[in-house]
Amino acid sequence: MTDLRAFSKRGFDGVALKPTEIDLDRVCAADVERAIVDYEGGEHVPSTSLLEEFARETTVRLTTPVRADGFDPLGDAPLSKRLPAGVGRVLVAGNPAYLTDDERRRAIAPRLGAARTDDPEAWIGTEGVERLALAAGGTQFELLSPSATAEVRALRAAGFDDEIAVYAPVVLSDDEATLLDTLGAYVARRGSVAAALENARTEETNRAAVADGAPTDATATGRSRAILLEAIDEFALVGRPARVGERIEELRSAGVDTVIGYPARGPDALGR
Repeated sequence: MTDLRAFSKRGFDGVALKPTEIDLDRVCAADVERAIVDYEGGEHVPSTSLLEEFARETTVRLTTPVRADGFDPLGDAPLSKRLPAGVGRVLVAGNPAYLTDDERRRAIAPRLGAARTDDPEAWIGTEGVERLALAAGGTQFELLSPSATAEVRALRAAGFDDEIAVYAPVVLSDDEATLLDTLGAYVARRGSVAAALENARTEETNRAAVADGAPTDATATGRSRAILLEAIDEFALVGRPARVGERIEELRSAGVDTVIGYPARGPDALGR
């Protein structure tokens, strides 16, 4: 049985779980304040009975893309209707990797608004739709980024008083190889990092871009390796436990209410 107590001990308010990476049937969520179950395609949405069991242990939210079949408030939404009463939602535009071509073409704004009307307590995932998310209101669920702290401070200074939650990958290590193998590909998908990598590789002898198979793991070298390591420190909470704790406190001081950690090496790695 996978135990999540380490998350509370490390200062996190909750944990993000990916059904394709961890057997949710073997997760005990009783020792965390909340759990966010990520959407990774309709075939990976947990069963109603499993979500009900989770909801008996802790506060649970399921990430639901408003453009995806089954969750589309302006179309067919059987998956939304089957969610247990005790399971909340995080409304998101949806990662294109988990959407069909037809789903990607659906307009986000009217669907986000309709879903928010249907579920006023839902959190709003802001990635790629920041202005729409603010217009929808409610708890803003931000992805940790280099500008996250400054943006949260600006929102608070402007008078935004709804809750703000931040999602952050977590690796309790400062070993470069471990960080690159675990998070290199993740940060390389961020737009600013992908552009920096492409520019760096154009200047080097190896001119391959990420899409052409240039390494983003521990085998990365030169300027590309430096860019990846810097981005990992900015887009994730990494390093020794004390350093991760300091970063969490920085977020709270800026005005973040809730910090959700995604255990990029698996939940058991948070214990060491």
